[in-house]
Amino acid sequence: MAKGFGLAWLLPMAALLAACGDRTSNPAPPRLTSVSPIQPQSSTIVVPISARIADLEAQLNAEVPQTLVEIDKQTECVKAARVTACVVPKLKCKGLKCEKTGCEVGLDNAKVTPDISCRIVGQVTRGPIRLSGSGDVIRLAMPVSATVAARDVGGLVKSETATAAAEVRAAVRLGMTGDWQPTAKVDIDYDWTEKPGISLLGARITFAGRADPELAKVIARLQARIPVELARLHPRERIDTAWRKGFTAVMLNRTNPPVWLRIAPQQLHYDGYRLEDGKLVLKLAVLANTETFIGKRPPDPPATPLPPPSRIAADTGFRVHIPVVADYEQLEPVLARALTKLARQPVEVPGIGAVKVEFGRVSIYATNGGRLAIGVAMTVTSPAGLVQARGTVWATGIPYNEPGSQRVLVRDLRVDGRGDDAAFDVLLAVMQAPTVQAELRGGLSQDFARDYAKLLVKIDRALTEKRLGDFVLSADITGVRNGVVTPFGQGLYMPVDAEGAGTLRYAPAAPPP
Repeated sequence: MAKGFGLAWLLPMAALLAACGDRTSNPAPPRLTSVSPIQPQSSTIVVPISARIADLEAQLNAEVPQTLVEIDKQTECVKAARVTACVVPKLKCKGLKCEKTGCEVGLDNAKVTPDISCRIVGQVTRGPIRLSGSGDVIRLAMPVSATVAARDVGGLVKSETATAAAEVRAAVRLGMTGDWQPTAKVDIDYDWTEKPGISLLGARITFAGRADPELAKVIARLQARIPVELARLHPRERIDTAWRKGFTAVMLNRTNPPVWLRIAPQQLHYDGYRLEDGKLVLKLAVLANTETFIGKRPPDPPATPLPPPSRIAADTGFRVHIPVVADYEQLEPVLARALTKLARQPVEVPGIGAVKVEFGRVSIYATNGGRLAIGVAMTVTSPAGLVQARGTVWATGIPYNEPGSQRVLVRDLRVDGRGDDAAFDVLLAVMQAPTVQAELRGGLSQDFARDYAKLLVKIDRALTEKRLGDFVLSADITGVRNGVVTPFGQGLYMPVDAEGAGTLRYAPAAPPP
């Protein structure tokens, strides 16, 4: 037994003596410098352009004159009275059938009083125009009053005056042409709530029929005026400005790493007008490509001309691809600290026994096959300090996580490279020791949850009330999910997809005092 024990001890000691003073390493795996491929997402950004109903109301009141109609014409106020009193009718017979053709003796529709002429003078005025409504219908109400006088009535009555009242009503349905000009389909009508009329010489005379043609002209003018006033509230130029402002890059995260969201509008959808809280809101929706960039601010995409209205799928929503990146320089000290803690006690190496290990620099980067390259510098010393081996051992492993989980582990840890070098065999044996392997896995495992949560908070802030000139971009993130990690040149990359609702609204900044 003693002989067997001596041989078992001499073999590893021979390896250590052969390694004494040597510095060795297996070849470092190739380093990848590729950038994570962040695919553009399709997003819908709602663009409400609003104006106060009070402003449209004020414009209409300014454009439509107070006096709508002036009436001044000579006409017959009272037609002549006629009497028929035929004693002997004039007959025309054919066979036994006879018909009356006149009067032989008596009166047939004879005037007994003359026509009485008069001069009709008056005016129709309006009260304040009021707008209301809901949904996509604007309702207009305009009170109308009339004062009409009959003067010089046949020389018998000098003057007689009548008053009247009417209510003009309109339902305005709004639309948009293919070149972004607003339209309005106006259904307009009115009722006389008190018809203008007077009593003259025992007869009732009404003037509504004389005022109606003039009032119809006013209504026609009002029908034509409403689209013009709408165009002044929502000109094509404002829509074009909103479109051009959409071609931009928005900072999502300032550092560690800098992250930018670049927006490139593709289509513009007209979603109608709505009356909301005293405002007339033109609802537009922009379908845009949203690309995420890491590092320096990307240039704004070139703005394209305003396209005609198009249809956009209702379920597109606001989507953005957000990278959560762990810099390898952040992972290296974590693993180094774990190995240093392990080295406080001798490390048990199968086939060799307990050895003293000093771990040095740790290097981590991306290499081929979706793997991480892990280089660990170490110095291995026998317990008595008689022999020593120094060098760097390179291993590779595959980082992985379950979809939806931010906990990243490393599997399939292995050391690439084999040889007959005794010093390397000692270092390799230490690298493959169970306790060292456990520390490697533990030190390389990362929980992205904290970084993930912090980045989402930053992005939520970045996409809330982001001013772009006279427009403000806001996105309400309602859902987030992460994919699986992949090592790239810039770091360990975890893809995160966020979705919600995005809004780009017109809100000019107040001028400085």
